[in-house]
Amino acid sequence: MQNLFADIPAALPDERFDTLIETGAVHIGRIVSKGHASPPEGWFEQQRDEWVMLVRGAARLAFEDGREVDLGPGDWLEIPARQKHRVTWTDPGQESIWLAVHYN
Repeated sequence: MQNLFADIPAALPDERFDTLIETGAVHIGRIVSKGHASPPEGWFEQQRDEWVMLVRGAARLAFEDGREVDLGPGDWLEIPARQKHRVTWTDPGQESIWLAVHYN
């Protein structure tokens, strides 16, 4: 058995991305942030739909259309394929743990 909260290093100089499950149709990953944000000029634009949930911590996502979404524990949303988005803030005082599911 695995645990979503296990094996998180004490120091996180960079956001951490871990693959939990990978098949041809789906990718399930854990992301750990602590004060991290996307570069100001950078946008994520995935080729697959994404379902993302913030399991622990606090974060803010921004979308190319100007919309911003604050997330707390248990909050989730769907991000359609090719919708540009980025992380503008994660709580620097605690780990923000995300569960991200990319699917066709």
